[in-house]
Amino acid sequence: MKMWSGRFREPLNQEFERWQRSFPFDQRLLLQELEASSAHARALRKAGVLTAEEQDAVLVGLAAIGKEFTLPIVDEEAEDVHHFVEKQLVARIGDTGKKLHTGRSRNEQIATDLRLYVRDACDQLNACIIEFVSVLLDRAEKAGGAAMPSYTHLQRAEPVLVAHWLLAYCEMFLRDVSRIRDCRVRLNQCPLGSGAIAGATLALDRHAMAAELSFDAPCANSMDATSDRDFAIEFVQAASILGVHLSRWAEEFILFSTQEYGFVRLPESYSTGSSAMPQKQNPDALELIRGKCGRLAGAAQQMLITMKGLPLAYNKDLQETQEPVFEVAETAKMMVKVAAGFMREVDFKYDTMQRAAETGFMNAMAAATYLTRKGVPFRNAHEIVAGAVRIAMQLGCELGALPLATLREIGPEFADDFYGAVSLQSVIDCHAAFGGTATHCVKQAIASTRQRVRAVTEEW
Repeated sequence: MKMWSGRFREPLNQEFERWQRSFPFDQRLLLQELEASSAHARALRKAGVLTAEEQDAVLVGLAAIGKEFTLPIVDEEAEDVHHFVEKQLVARIGDTGKKLHTGRSRNEQIATDLRLYVRDACDQLNACIIEFVSVLLDRAEKAGGAAMPSYTHLQRAEPVLVAHWLLAYCEMFLRDVSRIRDCRVRLNQCPLGSGAIAGATLALDRHAMAAELSFDAPCANSMDATSDRDFAIEFVQAASILGVHLSRWAEEFILFSTQEYGFVRLPESYSTGSSAMPQKQNPDALELIRGKCGRLAGAAQQMLITMKGLPLAYNKDLQETQEPVFEVAETAKMMVKVAAGFMREVDFKYDTMQRAAETGFMNAMAAATYLTRKGVPFRNAHEIVAGAVRIAMQLGCELGALPLATLREIGPEFADDFYGAVSLQSVIDCHAAFGGTATHCVKQAIASTRQRVRAVTEEW
């Protein structure tokens, strides 16, 4: 029997009935539904709707449902997770179970359950990201003073420490933690007691229900409470930005693992081979992370399009906001877990990276800076060094190999100290402003980032 069928005389079209059921996917909310229903039962007891014995029977019955069932659940009759729980409760405790729906609506139930689910998803995803950042920090610390080329326009730009490169990703992922945490703060209001649209018809203690479920407060407006999905959109959008960051990280490791770069060696535990070419080792883990970013971005777009034309308050369209949330929560978490596992095992080929950092005239800007310290205006210094690069290219050597006499022909300010100024270590350490790749700056940055990670973890 349907929860709403009293007014109807004709049965649902069977094809439509199967199509409109949400239980095949919203059963993921079973634990949240049981938790929220328990809070509602206690509120009904305070309101005098349930006796103490009836409340105890309801709570015991709900707990039993949670212990008995694990996902996936097959029930061809249950319309949604709310219907399933009510059916199971009535089967256990009889008509007392039917009293649980007093003073509430499925509109507020799904709004509450989904908030509880997204709140849990925020915590789980952030925990995974923090673990990933910790792995990045460990690898950055282990890299020590190893250098590599950095790139703009995919062309070699300046040498940086490997640790500095990895710390750039730490910054990205810590911003993701912040965004997800902010989403959690805004969503942490409780729709219970909002009824179908106009509010509960009983004097329920909404503040007590909110506190029991660890919400900061009850939602302030019943119409908004039952129809709001901003929190779900925010979560999916934050996860889609996380996906972009993971995709960029994966792309660089894909590039750097090629023979053309040779900066890293793929771990076999996160690679696959070719059924045709025996020599192949393919970066499938990285490619899947890069590819699944599209799922997250697509879900964010779907959520916005679903919500954009909905009048207040609840509409069945809102059912379409659940699956994107479930998929994003599960997909994003797995993407981060795989990334962390890969990062632990990937092998950096520091010798190759170091050799690449010493070629390609990546000390040209440091050479121009050298001249500015001799009093040459930077624009003039830029032109002088560009001339030196042209000569070095013709001779097939690096700037540091040009004879001093040749350098002095294009700039009389050049002296013997030029060669020390354009050595790899000097070039790295000349970027000594806060946030730069100088050795001491990077050491400080690693320590500071670890402290930020600890602070975030302690807040939970």
